[in-house]
Amino acid sequence: MSRVWTPAFWAERLRGGHLAVPPRAPLPALVKAGVGGVLAIAAVGLLAAASGQPWVLGSFGASCVMLFGFPDLPFSQPRNVVGGHLLCSAIGLLVLQLCGPHWWAMGLAAGLAIAAMLALRLPHPPAGSNPVIVFLSQPGWGFLLWPTLAGALLLVGVAIVYNNLSRDNAYPRYW
Repeated sequence: MSRVWTPAFWAERLRGGHLAVPPRAPLPALVKAGVGGVLAIAAVGLLAAASGQPWVLGSFGASCVMLFGFPDLPFSQPRNVVGGHLLCSAIGLLVLQLCGPHWWAMGLAAGLAIAAMLALRLPHPPAGSNPVIVFLSQPGWGFLLWPTLAGALLLVGVAIVYNNLSRDNAYPRYW
C-alpha cells in the first residue's frame, strides 16, 4: 500500500500549517472594498439594463473581490483582469466548438485556461470560471465582446477611478 493512502499521511496533511489566520482588515478598508464592489457591479448592471446587452458575467463578482479588496496584488492588475477574462472565455468557446458540450470537454477547457493564464502571465483567478460559464450557457463568439471584454473593461475602469480616489496607493501598479 502506498504511503498516500494511509490515514496518518492524510491526518498530517489535513492538520494544516502552523500559521495563524490572517488578521481582519480594518473597518474602513472593508467599507471601501464593499462600496467599490457595489459601484462596479451596479455599473455593469445599469449598462446591461440600459443597452439590452449582456454586460454581466458571474465571475465579475469575484473579480470585484480582487479589484477592491486586494488591488495591489498581481491578480488585480488591469492586464490580468482583462487578459485573463478574455483568454479564459476564448478557450472555453474554442473547446466548446471543437469538442461539444461534454463534461470532459468542460474540464479540459478549464484546465487549458488555467495553464494558459499562467503561461502568458495573466492569472486572474475569477476568470478561471469563465470556461464553465461558457459550457453552461453555450453562447456564440460574440460572448468575447459582450459580456467578457466590455464588462472586464468597465470593472477595471471603475477600479481605476475608485481606487485612486479612495486610497493613498496608486492603482494600477502596472499595465
